Amino acid sequence: MRYLPLTPEDRAAMLNTIGAASVDDFYEDVPQSARLGTTIAGLPDHQGELAVERHMGRLAAKNRTASDGPFFVGCGAYKHHVPASVDMIIQRSEFLTTYTPYQPEIAQGTLQTLFEFQTQVAAMTAMDVANASMYDGSTSCAEAAVMACRATRRKKVVLSGGVHPHYADATRLLCEAQGIEVVQLPPAVDDELALIDFVDDETACLIGQSPNVFGTVTDLTPVADAAHEKKALMVSVFTEAVSLGLVTPPGEMGADIAVGEGQSIGNALNFGGPYVGLFACTQKLVRQMPGRLCGETVDADGNRGFVLTLSTREQHIRREKATSNICTNSGLCALAFTAHMTLLGGKGLRDLAVLNHEAACDLADALDSIPDVEILTPRFFNEFAFRTQMDAEAVLAMLEERGVLGGVRASRLLPDAGMGNVIIAAATECTTQEDIAAYAAALKEVV
Repeated sequence: MRYLPLTPEDRAAMLNTIGAASVDDFYEDVPQSARLGTTIAGLPDHQGELAVERHMGRLAAKNRTASDGPFFVGCGAYKHHVPASVDMIIQRSEFLTTYTPYQPEIAQGTLQTLFEFQTQVAAMTAMDVANASMYDGSTSCAEAAVMACRATRRKKVVLSGGVHPHYADATRLLCEAQGIEVVQLPPAVDDELALIDFVDDETACLIGQSPNVFGTVTDLTPVADAAHEKKALMVSVFTEAVSLGLVTPPGEMGADIAVGEGQSIGNALNFGGPYVGLFACTQKLVRQMPGRLCGETVDADGNRGFVLTLSTREQHIRREKATSNICTNSGLCALAFTAHMTLLGGKGLRDLAVLNHEAACDLADALDSIPDVEILTPRFFNEFAFRTQMDAEAVLAMLEERGVLGGVRASRLLPDAGMGNVIIAAATECTTQEDIAAYAAALKEVV
């Protein structure tokens, strides 16, 4: 057993030190009903390396990647082109092997990239300051809600019906664990402004999303104004970071906190992760912000350097006063984001956003021309919802048989919303005219 460094004697000594008879004692709190009790049928105890490689290869071959044909899946994770240079940069050993800056001053390169990441996120969202990454967009949203309650000393959070259900679930889970009331508005394609009617003197924040889960773009300025009138905060959510190249950024709509998912820039779909959460806020809220904050300074000799200006986790000196219990970061994903954004620049991001919007418009025009297809999203960036006369799950299955991954059925995200025949489709710069033509032809044949 060359991979196991401990001998039976080593294990016996360790068990004796902690007063345990065997490793099984560690599981005494796990109910017997939850324990396996036997080996898994059909799974061998061990295999040679070559056999394992072959088996894993056969399993991997069952997957279909986003590049294997026309692909229109979105709803929070989007297929974008990632330049080869991004992978080259993040695979450099000084970045790839660095987990997180526990002794930050010796990791100047890592700190500088995080500082630049913060600068880019703050500029994109038009906010004063951004932190050095969160887990993903959903946890960023949840942390924003809790942060708003700390800042306002209130215990009520209101989410729009357009907030991505996964984000809403994560927010509800974290808030309810801390005794915070969560008001969730009914799912709606175009109803972000309904938040205005639910703010009162007990509200800590209003949480709206633009573009929302159905792709609808909304000016949230009236929501921010209504929140501020009641001394509440406005949290603006996004799932598609590329949209910030074209739509009005959260800061210009009066948001106090802007959160979202950064996967679209620099990070491939990766069959679901890891991704990188973006989190920005106004200057007056900076000391309530979770996560790390890297700053620029000079050393004793006057040379430029970087430090962890704020480190708010309980593992650091903040302890029980920590603003977050997140115990890791998405540093490598943040680096990929920064590398891609550096290659794009401001003009490149806008040009990329235009390509996305144009592709979505072409797709909407093609699908709208099909009888019994109704486009539901009135204003969109690169994603929209549409309705057919058939069950969405059946439609998507038949599209897949024809080689087209047509999107996400709304009922998967919102099973109780009565949207069984609604599909949400996304188009990006990777969507070709041939892809759109194939989708339209296949959908016409299906419906």
